[in-house]
Amino acid sequence: MDSVLDKLLNSKKIVFFTGAGISAESGIPTFRGSNGIWNKLKPEELANFNAFLKNPELVWEWYQHRRKIVNETKPNKGHLAIALFENYFDSVTVITQNIDNLHKRAGSKTVYELHGNIERNYCIDCHSFYNDNPESLGKIPKCKKCGGLIRPDVVWFGEFLPQDQFSKSEKAVRECDIFFSVGTSSIVFPAASLIYTAKDSRCFMIEVNINRTETSHLFDKVFLGQAGKVLPEILNKIKSKID
Repeated sequence: MDSVLDKLLNSKKIVFFTGAGISAESGIPTFRGSNGIWNKLKPEELANFNAFLKNPELVWEWYQHRRKIVNETKPNKGHLAIALFENYFDSVTVITQNIDNLHKRAGSKTVYELHGNIERNYCIDCHSFYNDNPESLGKIPKCKKCGGLIRPDVVWFGEFLPQDQFSKSEKAVRECDIFFSVGTSSIVFPAASLIYTAKDSRCFMIEVNINRTETSHLFDKVFLGQAGKVLPEILNKIKSKID
């Protein structure tokens, strides 16, 4: 911890790259692992564009179920600690693969969402956004302007990541002093490529996860444990040195 603390105290720009593990601590199911979502449901039936066109009611029922889980969930100590890092560093950027909006709800100001946001929706024809509860538009929500199908603003299998979010993420990683990877399996590409970008940039790399991952060997320091325990501990040590 001492070596990590020394690095942090001499750093200005921090990046947090987060995955499903941090949200799991709030009670949101992960996609992989022993209790992962895709162990119960086939992704090709629910999370791709052709499946949506074929059976939009089924897809919307599933996403409304997930939205209900998210709405009933609160940011955990890991999310809150990340937001509080902003009090001690010039720049703190959150790059998340999660679609649950918990980082913004925790108070993080700069958040790049690589896989979209389940609280947003848009028309597939005219691209009008519908960010209110789509249930008011019926079981198969349709655009009030053009009658097109409304879909969740999330990245489905086979779709590209939002280019602006990914480009800004790459820039933040290349310019950072410290790169945290928190609660991610590190196997979902192209998002996981940011870990290799961080390695190329020669920043100090810290992994926080309950298990080692396929990229753990790339990191300068690995903390095995929950983000909600590890990150507040690191933050408290920073505070004790600065305050």
